[in-house]
This record gives sequence, C-alpha cells and structure tokens, in this order.
Amino acid sequence: MTNKVIIDPVTRVEGHGRVTVHLDDEGAVKDAFFHIVEFRGFERFIQGHPYWEAPMLVQRLCGICPVSHHLAAAKAMDQIVGVDPSDLSPTTDKLRRLLHYGQVFQSHALHFFYLASPDLLFGLEAAKEQRNIVAVAIENKELARKGILMRKFGQRIIKAITGKRIHGIAAIPGGVHKTFSPAERAFFLNDEEIPGVQTMIDWSLEMVQFIKDYHSKNQDWLDSFAHYPSGHLGLVTKDGGMELYDGFMRAIDSEGEKTLDDIPNDTYIDYFNEGVEKWSYMKFPYIKELGIKKGWNRVGPLARLNVSEYISTPLANKELQEFKSYTGGYPNNSTMHSHWARLIETLHCAELMQELLIDDTVLGDDLMRQGERRPEGIGIIEAPRGTLIHHYRVDDDGKIVKCNLIVSTTHNNEAMNRAVRWVAKKVLDKQQEITDGMLNQIEIAIRAYDPCLSCATHAVGSMPLKVELFDHADNLIDTRFKS
Repeated sequence: MTNKVIIDPVTRVEGHGRVTVHLDDEGAVKDAFFHIVEFRGFERFIQGHPYWEAPMLVQRLCGICPVSHHLAAAKAMDQIVGVDPSDLSPTTDKLRRLLHYGQVFQSHALHFFYLASPDLLFGLEAAKEQRNIVAVAIENKELARKGILMRKFGQRIIKAITGKRIHGIAAIPGGVHKTFSPAERAFFLNDEEIPGVQTMIDWSLEMVQFIKDYHSKNQDWLDSFAHYPSGHLGLVTKDGGMELYDGFMRAIDSEGEKTLDDIPNDTYIDYFNEGVEKWSYMKFPYIKELGIKKGWNRVGPLARLNVSEYISTPLANKELQEFKSYTGGYPNNSTMHSHWARLIETLHCAELMQELLIDDTVLGDDLMRQGERRPEGIGIIEAPRGTLIHHYRVDDDGKIVKCNLIVSTTHNNEAMNRAVRWVAKKVLDKQQEITDGMLNQIEIAIRAYDPCLSCATHAVGSMPLKVELFDHADNLIDTRFKS
C-alpha cells in the first residue's frame, strides 16, 4: 500500500486532467503521474465521412486552437486531391499562413496573459483568489490591457478570413474559398479603428522585454524549476530556419545532436511509434530508433526555438540569438523558459502578419488547384502548442476509412509527466500536509506546456478539483477541494 495525493482536475489548462502523487510508507514520493481521463472518439467517428468534410469536422476537437486542426486537415486533403504544398496558388498559401499566424498569435496571448502570468506575477505560493486575469489587471493594468487586445487582434484576423472567431471555414481541399478584401487589409494595417499590426509588433517587443526583465530578477527558480533533459521536435525550413506552417521535421537530443534529420512530412510514419499506458487515455509518441524510454520529445515554443537555427523575421531573430546565448548554444531544457520562447514566437507572428498584410498577393482571386486523386494524405503543422500531425486514408468513394491524429499535447505527454515527478520529489517529498502552494507548483509545471487536453482526447463534461492524501494503510488523512 502507498499513500496518494490526488489533484483532480488540473486547472487553468484547456480541458481536464488529474495528477496522482504516490508516497511510500515513510512519506517520501515514490512516483507521480499526469492522468488524462478524457476520452477522444474523433479518429473513429470521422470514418465514413467524405474527405472534404474533414477540415470542418476536426476543428470541433477544440475551441482554443481549431484553426490548427482546420489547416492540418486541409493540408492532408490537398494531397487527397493531388495538390502538394508547392502546387497551391500563392494567394492560397499566404491566406492560410496569415490565418495560421493569427491563430498562434492569439493563442500565445491567451496562454501567457490569462493562464501563465498569474503564476509569474504572484509567485508559487499565491492564493487561488490571485491566480486569474482579474487579479493581473488589478496588479498590472497595462499588461492585462495589452494582452487582451493582442488576443483580440489575432481573433479578428481569424474572423476576417474564416467568417467566425471560432470554428469558421477558410481552407478547402486544394485551396481557400474566399480572398482578403482591401478594406479588411486596411482595417489591420491602420490604427484608426483598432490597434493595428505595427502596434502588435511594438507590444510584442514590450512583452519580450517584460519576460527578460522578469528572468533577470528571478533567474534561479526559473532556471531550475522542472529542469530535466529531453529531446526536442519541430518543423524547420530547408536551411534550418523556424517554420510554423510547412517544413521538415527535425528532432535533437538534450545535447543538441540530431535524432531526426529534417525528414519530409509524408515519411513521419517510418520514424514514429505511439506507446500506451493503462493509466491514461493519451498516448506516448516516440522515435522508433531510440525506443520509448529515450525517444520522446518536447514540442512547442521551447522545442521550436531549440531546433531552429534562425528566425526569418529580424526582430524575433535577434531575440532568438539572445535566447540561445543564455544556454551557450546548447538546447534549453528549463521548463519555465517556455514562456520566454512563447513571447518570442508571438513577436515573430506579429512580424509575419505585417509582411503578409502589405503583400498584394493576399488580395488575389486565384484560390483553387486540383490534381489527380490519391488515397492518402498527411498534414503536419506547428500548432501553438507544438507539432500537430493529421493522417487520413480514403476509399474510392472518397470516404475516410482511417484517421490518426498526433496532437501537440500528446507529444508532450512524457515531458509533462517528468515535470510532475520533478515537482513532486522536490516539493512534496516527506510532507504530510497538502498546501495550495504545493499543489500550485505541480500545476505551474504542467501549465508551462499550455496543454490542450481536449485536443489530446476530446472530452465531454467537467469536474471539480478534489485533493486527497492517504496514509500507507490507505486511510484518508487529509482532503482539500478547489473550485
């Protein structure tokens, strides 16, 4: 028999999870697990639907990053209709990219300002009344105001292209269904009705400086908190630059050695397996050659900066080089540095949106391409939370017969479990009393990955947070509830 501490669910993440910390009969931490207790049925119930419905259907996986699923599925369906990425019209490619960068921009703003900033501003032991955006607004009004408006800008980009802020439609197999109008473009370029794209760049720079200043004052705990070696996975361009929409898969180990050498997207199945555990609905992806114990990778902003040699936009590239110099050019394995990386990507997306908005190509009317039908399609994209894989097979009637989704949070499954174990051993070890501060540190470690558990499993319903502590004889000795 072992003692158990249960955190159910984890809060301020998208979806619901559960943490159990197992203690031995002396009160020391024996093990810890991050359970994903939601069930996903998308890979099954999408079967039998015509392939052209996939980009619309799969975005219902999530209300936070539907654009990522929409575009990953659309990229796969492009292949089904015989259209490779290089075959898309320039207008289609740039409109999809503008949509994608708007999605990443707003999602990063949501995570940092609404979910993560309370952890940073108020500390590890902050009371639950402080851990929300309202308290952030009281403490730092300008930070909260700019964060809210930055997210709103990204959502407006999405609405202009898809018709809705959530679950709109833009991409269709082989193209997009509408172009961008001159009036829509002017709306985002100028500061007349809303803060325009140049303001978004300026504010993003301020946020990067904010996190760097925070790091300089809190270096010790940010460097050491949930620090552990890992692999890192992300998309890159042919010459190793960061690529968020369409690139080659690169993975490195904790020392920077390549474990995946820029492989094409359609070969991913040759390199990856997915492990399972009886205590979680979420799988554990890993590189076949390295095995399940060594082949797992982090994905997301921290991983993307680690695998990239440069960023194409000047301001973000300058910040990337400073970020890399912090660890002497070696991979950064500090979990809490994810927030710094996320804000550099936010700046990158703001610069990319400006580049696209001033490009007349987004106003074009060449929207559709068609080729020879194929039975299989693979779409891989860098979602806000990391590498997202959509893989489909269709029959001769155009109906989907197989679907496999490896979402960003699934890639991060092992990494989040490692983070939970790290915190449990450092903070909970030999403690016999549950405190809010102790529980919050476990949540902070998970929250740094910005997990979207609904994407990883697709859930229905919700649950309160109940924490229970059992002694070695399985007697309940302490209980706490969090709403």
